[in-house]
Amino acid sequence: MSTEGPNSSPTESPPRRPKVIKTNQQQVLLYVVLTLLLSLATVWGGRALVHNSETLTFAVGAPNSDEALFAAKLATVLKTNASRFRIKIVNNPDNAKALAQFDRRQADLAVLRTDAKVPLRARTLAILEHDLVLLLGPGNKKIKSLAELKKKKVAVLAENESSLAFVRGILDIPEGPDAAKVQMAPQGATLDKLFAPANGFGAVIAIVHASKAVRDKSYEQVAKRGGFTLNAIDEVKALARKFPGISEETLTAGMLAAAPEIPDDDLDTVGLEWLLVTQSRMSATTAGELARTIYENKSALGLDSGFASRIEPASVEKDAFVMAHQGAADYINDDTKSFMDKYSDMMYLGAAALSVIGSIFAAIYAKITRIAPEKASELSTAILDIGERIEHAHSLDQLECLQDELEGILRGAVIGLRDGTISTDGLDTFKLGYEFVRDEIGMRRDYLKRHASEAEKAARDAAAPPHDDSNVVVVKTAQSA
Repeated sequence: MSTEGPNSSPTESPPRRPKVIKTNQQQVLLYVVLTLLLSLATVWGGRALVHNSETLTFAVGAPNSDEALFAAKLATVLKTNASRFRIKIVNNPDNAKALAQFDRRQADLAVLRTDAKVPLRARTLAILEHDLVLLLGPGNKKIKSLAELKKKKVAVLAENESSLAFVRGILDIPEGPDAAKVQMAPQGATLDKLFAPANGFGAVIAIVHASKAVRDKSYEQVAKRGGFTLNAIDEVKALARKFPGISEETLTAGMLAAAPEIPDDDLDTVGLEWLLVTQSRMSATTAGELARTIYENKSALGLDSGFASRIEPASVEKDAFVMAHQGAADYINDDTKSFMDKYSDMMYLGAAALSVIGSIFAAIYAKITRIAPEKASELSTAILDIGERIEHAHSLDQLECLQDELEGILRGAVIGLRDGTISTDGLDTFKLGYEFVRDEIGMRRDYLKRHASEAEKAARDAAAPPHDDSNVVVVKTAQSA
């Protein structure tokens, strides 16, 4: 920046700034186009990031198992809802092998029943199903306690061999000869056949899905023929304390059959839960979004057999057998409905990315479109020029002109520092020069004022009339002797 003073040459070349701005018009247009392209690229990239699909491995048992069929249903629901998640189903010989794969961190999802060995890093997303333990006696015979079963031959009516180990556990029957009294019922066996005298079973313990039990009409048909008696399990609380995976269940009146009504009154028993679990390392956002999809599409996830037809939220209690994943717990507790809570991390990441990209383009813009800022030290030349003209100022009016010129340079410097057209390089030199010239102007002003006062006094003295001594009378005082 430069300011013309009284002694400036009229032939001084005009500033070059307008010429540069005119030259850079094409560059400004280029910058605008690049900015628009960058904005489009950023939006596209953000959308791709949000909607980028994430594949989750689901470890299941045999292809026709309940957990495998549920995994297929879940994959279909996610695809139908245009979710970013994709399910990769990995079959195993049985569910125990699937849980072992999950425990090795080779799968993101699995289904476990609470009598299984729970992987250390498993966290619950949802409760898919309840298994009921039905204690059945032949005819009208009541079974008063589980201890009574140790003397009987017991058939375990269930879908898998793991139920046999579970029954032997709750009956407290160790490995050995007595364990043979509790055996799996043959495949396809009915209650009529199991209670037939030829088989010799004194009791049947059926472990069935609750959703399947209420649909099974065979209980009603057998009951009409007087084929069995449904017994309560009075040791519910003791068993729940001894086996943490056991849940307390209630069979409501008429749950298994309406005519005759079975049971004829609410009846206590024990049960097991089927849990959809995920790895603890899964992010809370992912787990919460997955849990939300499951809870909001429960009706579409139930199997034809009834499995997972009444999905329940995971238990968020600290003493739950398998703790809920934090993401699922947040959703259940209604802690994730806020837009900021859901997307704050992504917003902060996007803001940071835009800040970096914006800084880069701002630097490019400064390079290609802006005039290089003038150094503050370069203004010192104009200030010193004013200083050299101070001694030639012979009047206060001339000095005031120099003062105005100096203040104009200061004002321009302040505006330039604000707008970025002047850099702080050499600012101390500029400040020193300004203060020096300002003080010089002040001293020159004092000098001119003092000189003017002396000249005015001399003029007054010269104009005064001469002193007249003619009228002076000399009085002499005589001293008395």
